[in-house]
Amino acid sequence: QNKPMQITKYEHACLVLENQGKRVVIDPGAYTRPMNALENVVAIVITHMHDDHCNEAQLERILQNSPDAKIYGTDEVCRRLAGYQTTAVHHGDFYTQAGFTLEFFGDLHAEIHRSIPLLQNCGVLVNDSLYYPGDSYTKPDREVELLACPTSAPWLKISDVMDFVAAVKPKRCFATHNIHLSEIGHDLNNGRVKQVVEAGGGTFEYLLPGESTEAS
Repeated sequence: QNKPMQITKYEHACLVLENQGKRVVIDPGAYTRPMNALENVVAIVITHMHDDHCNEAQLERILQNSPDAKIYGTDEVCRRLAGYQTTAVHHGDFYTQAGFTLEFFGDLHAEIHRSIPLLQNCGVLVNDSLYYPGDSYTKPDREVELLACPTSAPWLKISDVMDFVAAVKPKRCFATHNIHLSEIGHDLNNGRVKQVVEAGGGTFEYLLPGESTEAS
């Protein structure tokens, strides 16, 4: 019997997934603590090229201990990281990496403002159980066990998040992309997301940085 995948939330948008001793890191950005101590990282997924998701100093720290980790990102991420070995991902792509499956969805970042050009963005479904949309409301094409849901951003309005969660209808959901909030802000936005998750029959979890949950 395989143990469930462990998901640890780090500051802001960074997640570290562990399965049978191997790790995948998602969006190790500039707002996240220095990622020095990780070992056995087989893949790094970068949903888009903004600094709070894509940060060369963090990559250096991770690659120090895991020099063979594969980096997956959008075409724009791969251009930014031209000095690294990268794999460009697009909607519908599917990769297997040492006990993990990575499936990619969507192609654009949510609009911040009409005056700001849109970036590429890919959401990722890991092991057919954890879905994280990056900076988008891109829905996966099937039911998901666990949704990592952005709860704060310059591009985000809570009504849109609530509609997104209602459409995805996850069995379980936790808040991410949330460094911009005060404690009162967390309570407010988490409460809205929780309401929609529970209306769909699911459960909501609030993880502080360093806390973990599991998915099959």
